[in-house]
Formats: sequence, C-alpha cells, structure tokens
Amino acid sequence: MAKISLIGPFKQVATMDGLSIHGAIKDEKFPILTDVGIQIKDDIIDKVEDYNSILAEATRNGYEIINIEGDSVCLPGFIDAHTHICFSGSRAHDYAMRNAGKSYLEIAKAGGGIWDTVRHTRAASQQELIAGILHRAKRLLTKGITTIEVKSGYGLSVKEELKMLLAIKDADQTTQQDLISTCLAAHIFPKDFDGTPADYLTLIVDELFPIISSQQLSKRVDAFIEQEAFTPEVITSYFEAAKNYGFDITVHADQFHPGGSKVAVDMQAISADHLEASTDQEINMLAKSQTIAMALPGASIGLGCAFTPARKILDQGGALAIASDWNPGSAPMGDLLSQASILGAFEKLTNSEVFAGITYRAAAALKLFDRGRITANQKADLVIFPCANLNEILYQQGSMNPSMVFKSGQHMK
Repeated sequence: MAKISLIGPFKQVATMDGLSIHGAIKDEKFPILTDVGIQIKDDIIDKVEDYNSILAEATRNGYEIINIEGDSVCLPGFIDAHTHICFSGSRAHDYAMRNAGKSYLEIAKAGGGIWDTVRHTRAASQQELIAGILHRAKRLLTKGITTIEVKSGYGLSVKEELKMLLAIKDADQTTQQDLISTCLAAHIFPKDFDGTPADYLTLIVDELFPIISSQQLSKRVDAFIEQEAFTPEVITSYFEAAKNYGFDITVHADQFHPGGSKVAVDMQAISADHLEASTDQEINMLAKSQTIAMALPGASIGLGCAFTPARKILDQGGALAIASDWNPGSAPMGDLLSQASILGAFEKLTNSEVFAGITYRAAAALKLFDRGRITANQKADLVIFPCANLNEILYQQGSMNPSMVFKSGQHMK
C-alpha cells in the first residue's frame, strides 16, 4: 500500500513547471505558487494544491501530515551536475602558491597540480575513497543537494580508474542521495604512461570501457580538451568509441583556450562544461545546438579567472546549467548555492535563471527528466528554506541553509 504524505503549508513553491531548457527566463515569468501544500505518494510528487483544500483531504483519509511551521519556501532538490568528490589528499599548498602568483607549470614543478591528487588517490584504498565521497555527499545534503554527479579521473590507469568507479558505485548504494558516475579517464595524460596520448586512450577503450559497460559502472564518458590535457584531434576517436559502447558524452571544454566546445557540439555531447574561454563564435555554436552549457563558477573563484559567459549564452538561446566543480585543486569550496549566487551577480542572471541552472536544467545535463521540478509524477526531492520570499535565498549568497531536505519523499535528518 502506498504511503501518502502531505507537506506544508508553504508561503511559496517554485515549481519550475512549464519552463524551457533553453533561453533566458524573466523573473516575472517564473512559476511560483503561494500558500500550497505538496502531497507525496511514496517517493513521487502526487499533487501541489491549495493547502487548506489538500489538508482537508489528507485529514479525512488519514494521510501523514508534516506541518511546516513559520514562513517557508520550497524548491526542487538541487542538482550538482559536475563534481570530482572522489579523491584523496589536499592541494592547499597549490592554492597558496597560485595566490602568490605562481604559474600552473611552476606549481606542477613544485610537486603540485592534478598529478599530486593522482598520487594521493592511487595510494588510497577503495574504502578510503568511499568514506571521502560519503563525507562530502553528507555536507552537500545539508545544502539541499539531492543528486550529485561524481567523476573519476584521478586514477589515470585501468586499475586505478576502475577503483574510483567502483568506489562511486559503492557510495551510491550507501548514501541517501543519487550519485551519477562519469568516467573521466581522459583527465590528463598520465606522466608514468609509456606511450603517446593516443596509445593511452586506446588502452582505456580496449581494457576499461568493456568493464564499465558490463558492470554498469557508468553511462557517461568525459574528457578534458586542453593544451596540457588532450587535443581535439586525439580525442575524437576516443569519443566515437565511447558512443559505440552506448556511453553519453560530456566535455571539459574551453577552460583556458577555445576548441573543446566545437568537439562537444560535433559529438552531440550532452554538456560542455567550463567555457570560461569561449568566444562569441563558441557561444553562438553552443546556443544553436542541443548541448547544454555548464558554468562552473567554483573554478573561476578558485583560479581567479573569468566566469563562463552565462548571460550571452542565455541571450543567444542556449541552455545553461550551473555546477560546483568541487575538486581538490581549482574548485575546493564545493558550495553550489554560494557559487551560483556569485555567478548570478557577476553575469547579471535573473534569480529564475540561477535556480533553473541548479534544478531542472542541471537534471537535463545528466539526462534525468524525473526530477528538478515540483509537479505531479516527479521525484519528491525538495529543499525548504526558512523565509517568506524566494529572493531571500540568493540575497543571502549561500549563507542561508535549508531548514529541511527531502529525498525521494523521505525527510533527511
């Protein structure tokens, strides 16, 4: 027998219902219901209606009633669609050196950079990696994040990438959130590999992809296209092989130099992430495609560089999601709401566009169309804030924490 619960009353509920994946959103067009309740059947939203009417039905039928005291605003559970929270070690020294004016190469020569995290992650056991993921996921849950994408990419060998993907799978089976794994074996070219970048990618295709596919460790393949990582020329056949296995494609694109977003569009990638170096040419190309642009303001804050040209992308009709890029190097903050609010201030995004970017548009970037909106038949993932007006949340720039979080209809305590 189905469990039916009523949650409310809410001063405001931002439903996201009817909003497009693409283009700008004016705040006056943002769908907000007032003085309503949300009825949940098991883990799915059943209805969103006037609270007094729905309360009478719930009382009459003996449904569970979860009373919300005081003014509260409800949004869909937040979705962090780009993270690297499977790792070991710290790069605090890198951060200090970068702020002191050291270059990427100088930091790498001093023993820092991505390879430092690779060394620590390789040295960690699978259980240690699981514990790290769970610890970080728990922190994200307190911030209202109910779905988290998690990448591999600090193993950079068949054995070590497999260890990371298994750790992500095990953590997903333990945590109450949904963890969406992505294979990022093409993060950087491993220093200890005896061969060319093309040889390394062939090894991953031949030896790792079959395991990922057979054990269902991931449905997604990512690659970092950049001068110090993998070039557009060498990565194309890798992505083609990934698509032949049925994997979806996503791309670390245009972070320091343009070029990656063209590969993303040509390969019909679900998303092109970063885009800090995108020019008008790349923006126009992305806007005309079905590839979702993923802004990662955490990397801009961590590196002290330009933000993704989010305003231009939306004004051209593109789809924009926002994610934290939580990683131990360039984006150590891991606070999606703070980063999204800062991006909104610098890029002049409406509050509606910011919230869309961390809910249903982020869900679309993961091909998850069962969440991100508060409407019937969507997953009952909800985040509740102790305020009377939606605008208060971004006004506080992440300092206001949720008062309650529901994942699949369950109150996360």
